[in-house]
Amino acid sequence: MKFKKSITLIALLTPLVFSLCTKDPAGLPGVINPEYDDTPYELDYGRFAEPDMADNPLTVEGVKLGRMLFYETQLSKDNSISCGNCHIQQDGFSDPAQFSAGVDGSLGKRQAMPIFNMLWHTNEFFWDGRAHLLRDQSLMPIEDDLEMKETLENVVAKLSATTTYPAQFIRAFGDAEITSERMSLAMEQFMNSIISNQSKYDKYLEGQATLTESEERGRFLFNAEYNPGFPELSGADCAHCHGGNNFDNNRYMNNGLDSEANQTDIGREAVTEDPKDRAAFKVPSLRNIELTAPYMHDGRFTTLEEVVDHYDHGIVISGSVDPALAFSTQTGLQLSDQDKIDLISFLKTLTDEEMIADERFSDPF
Repeated sequence: MKFKKSITLIALLTPLVFSLCTKDPAGLPGVINPEYDDTPYELDYGRFAEPDMADNPLTVEGVKLGRMLFYETQLSKDNSISCGNCHIQQDGFSDPAQFSAGVDGSLGKRQAMPIFNMLWHTNEFFWDGRAHLLRDQSLMPIEDDLEMKETLENVVAKLSATTTYPAQFIRAFGDAEITSERMSLAMEQFMNSIISNQSKYDKYLEGQATLTESEERGRFLFNAEYNPGFPELSGADCAHCHGGNNFDNNRYMNNGLDSEANQTDIGREAVTEDPKDRAAFKVPSLRNIELTAPYMHDGRFTTLEEVVDHYDHGIVISGSVDPALAFSTQTGLQLSDQDKIDLISFLKTLTDEEMIADERFSDPF
């Protein structure tokens, strides 16, 4: 009798033990019978305005699925690379390589843009803005011949053949159907959850940190307009293009990198077909700029010193160069060596150490 009771007890406890002890790839306890869960995912906007996410509100399970897909190598043809290979957390979700390597070692044509604060990017995605929404952007690398070289149909088939993903799609969407649209919504949710607003500069604005003398002088140079008539009041006017909480302007600009003869990448013009957009590229955020080298759409500059030198005296005039930068070809910004040191010191206060160490954004596998 005792033997039968023991067998019965073991039979009753086994499912409970299994559900408590097994873990899915995201490191959380597995659920034998997954259920839809639309619990909202809480975000800390800090000084940023609350964005409108009505058409794809973040949920705990949706963000979790998006995180899994972001780091899922099965999205590539040979199961070798994921989004996380080219957007590396410790590098500000950018790539330290000038051009990211795809399947079979093929190289992309532009430097990988960083991924954070995407909620406040309201003017298309990619350097040339060819993706209207972030969810559109999330799928394009999968089918790109220089990146993942896969088809959406094959990815859906691979994920559907697993035991993990149908269960997670149930939790995120209510049933086990896996579609490319649902994949894009989940990846958009995860990328929208990556917020950078805990830099030293953010804490300075909140009265929780103090800038050094060099950083404070760099802050002045960053924000002050260029005024050659009054050198003591003149600045670098960086805020003209990199303003606001996210240090960008949601515009596309030709920042004077090349003459017309050398503009082999026509940038935004390829999308709009407007000659005024020739060699214009999306103005990126300067947050975490210390982490996201190399710089510019083609990664031509390896250091912040090179970037500052470009704007100080390296602007090349062409038919589509932004008028705000044309002055630099005449007299230059006339920044001293100390000015450059101070300016870069300020730029480094925009580094968010908390974001790059946050486990919520890390590889779950």
